[in-house]
Amino acid sequence: MTSDKDIEDGVDLETHLNLETAVISWSELVKHFARGAVIRVGNDVDLIAAAIVLAEDDAATLKEWMDRGSVDRASDDDARDWTAREPDFWCVVTAPWVLVQERPEGATEPKPPTIH
Repeated sequence: MTSDKDIEDGVDLETHLNLETAVISWSELVKHFARGAVIRVGNDVDLIAAAIVLAEDDAATLKEWMDRGSVDRASDDDARDWTAREPDFWCVVTAPWVLVQERPEGATEPKPPTIH
């Protein structure tokens, strides 16, 4: 699926989403969690692939990932854990959802600027 914005930008959806990723802390995500918009993506699923599945409304793939617990709405238990640990997340927005994937401790890839 290609949106009008993608056509205007001259990039495909995957490239567009890759360019929109950022690192965000839990304290910055709390407001999105409070409105029920945070989607947790496990490390066994590529964050951009999950964003594409949501953007393209691929219900079958989403159901498969949800059934195995790889993708789901962030829970109260997630919030309690994240509040205690304050991890950083890779983040991408596929409106109205904010998809997050916890960065492993000691991640070696460069950390882009944190969004505010």
